[in-house]
Amino acid sequence: MQFNQPAGDNLFDNARLIGRPTPRIDGPLKVSGQAPYAYERHDAAEGQLVGYPVVSTIAQGRITGMDTSAAEAAPGVIGVVTTLEVGEMPTPSGMHTAPLFGGAEVWHYHQAIAVVVAESFEQARAAAALVKVDYDVTKGSFDLEAVWQQKKDDNSEPVARVGDFETAYQAAEVTLDQEYRTPSHSHAMMEPHASIAEWQDGKLTVWTSNQMIEWGRQSLATTLEMDADDIRVDSPYIGGGFGAKLFLRADAVMAALAARKLQRAVKVMLPRPMVMNNTTHRASTIQRIRIGAQADGKITAIAHEAISHTLPGGSGEDAVDQTRKFYAGDNRLIVKHLAEMHLPEANAMRAPGEASGLMALEIAMDEMAEKLGMDPVEFRTVNDTQVDPENPDRTFSDRHFVECLRQGAEAFGWVSRNTTPGGMRDGQWLIGHGVAGAYRGGPATTSGARVRLQDTGRIIVETDMTDIGTGSYTILAQTVAETMGVDLDAVEVRLGDSDFPVSAGSGGQWGAASSTAGAYAACIALREQIAERLRVNDPETLSFANGAVNAGEKQVTLASLAADGELVAEDSISFGDFRDEQVVSTFAAHFVELGVHVGTGEIRLRRMLAACDAGRILNPVTARSQVIGGMVMGVGAAMMEEMAIDTGRGYFPAHDLAGYEVPVHMDIPSQEVIFLDTVDPASSPLKAKGVGELGLCGVAAAVANAVYNATGVRVRSYPMTLDKYLDQLPAV
Repeated sequence: MQFNQPAGDNLFDNARLIGRPTPRIDGPLKVSGQAPYAYERHDAAEGQLVGYPVVSTIAQGRITGMDTSAAEAAPGVIGVVTTLEVGEMPTPSGMHTAPLFGGAEVWHYHQAIAVVVAESFEQARAAAALVKVDYDVTKGSFDLEAVWQQKKDDNSEPVARVGDFETAYQAAEVTLDQEYRTPSHSHAMMEPHASIAEWQDGKLTVWTSNQMIEWGRQSLATTLEMDADDIRVDSPYIGGGFGAKLFLRADAVMAALAARKLQRAVKVMLPRPMVMNNTTHRASTIQRIRIGAQADGKITAIAHEAISHTLPGGSGEDAVDQTRKFYAGDNRLIVKHLAEMHLPEANAMRAPGEASGLMALEIAMDEMAEKLGMDPVEFRTVNDTQVDPENPDRTFSDRHFVECLRQGAEAFGWVSRNTTPGGMRDGQWLIGHGVAGAYRGGPATTSGARVRLQDTGRIIVETDMTDIGTGSYTILAQTVAETMGVDLDAVEVRLGDSDFPVSAGSGGQWGAASSTAGAYAACIALREQIAERLRVNDPETLSFANGAVNAGEKQVTLASLAADGELVAEDSISFGDFRDEQVVSTFAAHFVELGVHVGTGEIRLRRMLAACDAGRILNPVTARSQVIGGMVMGVGAAMMEEMAIDTGRGYFPAHDLAGYEVPVHMDIPSQEVIFLDTVDPASSPLKAKGVGELGLCGVAAAVANAVYNATGVRVRSYPMTLDKYLDQLPAV
């Protein structure tokens, strides 16, 4: 199916199931422990051995020798695979900036260099500690601040330049020029990276935890230099990903290599310290933002310059991208710098770019509002735009950011907020209120599915789409049930298997909009088969309801149509270029109330609210879960999460969830989510857009702005730990 023009009126505009609050159909399996995750697939392959990784203890250099004799002689050990014996292996283009395994070169700390395989986890772990490695160490550069001092103000190759920023900034009545800093972040998902690999007759099956099944299959084929058709990847349940599991990781490669060498199934999980340094993370950034405005608040000049670190060949964190489209301003300068460092790989993490960029931009917007003497909500409203600021001929397909601000402010009680920094107290607590805008693109990508009509009237959906805790099982079941006129319990959804049609996968906030459209396309193909069977020329004249199809005065049950054998239909959705002629995006406004203790400086959130504009909400239950989960991540980014860099050794010392803190239940207060009643015909046939990353965007800045409002102390470096503001608090 081709989606080549905006969707018109269709069955989803008067839906029975789409848009209705629906509990997750996979929920009972997960809360009862019956949903098997990758490391728990005990029945997937017989005689599973356990592999434990050996990782580099240097950040850059070469391995000059490796002694595995003691490990091989240890109790229970079946074998060892080393990076030296394997030799250099191809790196999937566009997916990785460093090898996952193979060869003597060390690109980063905790790079996988061997895997020890034994009968039990404990035996493998103990033996792995016996491997001795010699290195030729190369001194690396790991100090982002030092590189920033060399590169800032170098505007020779801007990402974008519109008008004359410098002249307009100098002429502005009110100006702002500030720097902001965000640290590296870990995905910190509950389920670590894990895989089980088995070879049979030259074919490889990998049961793994991966968000993008086809990407993983193709990357394995490239890395192992084999035909992708000889590889099966299976990942029906995933315990969180946030982007770290978009790509093939070392666990799958080590499991596959060990299973091939030992001719036994092998399972490998990356322990938490290796998740922190071996996989991927959000890169640190330093950002400079300059804004010039008229006295009435209208922005006349805006510049956003940022630097982030990356391995050679990587792309870093694109912290400037949202600034290109979010607010108006005729004169614009956008500059992105990269600092090549041999830190562990920086790559996509939930809302890549916007999460870090809005942590800075939305503080700057508040600072500018204060300089202008304007309400922060009103300042953002004044600078709304319905066109691409870099190309005014290109409009937004559907944009309701101002409505997010206004509805959110009304529901939050913004009019009663503290208006004087440090001016409101409740006993021993300084009370603050903060707001921030949120922007995230609304991409969509080709996605396929297969539907099978059974002689019982049941419909089976097969697609390699994944569910990383987002509700894919449920919204796909809703889509199929809606399109085919059956009850939700008449639909069975099967996900995450590379034997199924290739889907969009879970990532980039494209999963929901794309995969439901792909399932819809497959159902339309099934409806066309049914029309042929009923000898109806125009499938559009058929109506589907109550498990039956109506053709004029004739009604036939779906079950009877498959009485002689199941009907199978397969199709995919492809999105036309017309979407690129507009800006398809999502928007939100986040509001926060918190208290800061006058004596200790402790920050305690009191309430949070998000007002979201993300097209048709397919399922308010799962969508709300996505938004509040994003809000929790934003709180972590604001207050505690930091992968501090050891600039001498080039690694992240925070190796676990004790050193790398994330929010717990007591950190999170009441959360309210408002979904605007909007649809975006340019987005998909269902007129829906993603929302999972939008919930994170802007939240940290709302917290930071509320801390300033409470205390009068402006913190421009995240996380907002006590050392950054305690000595500046008002006298007790």
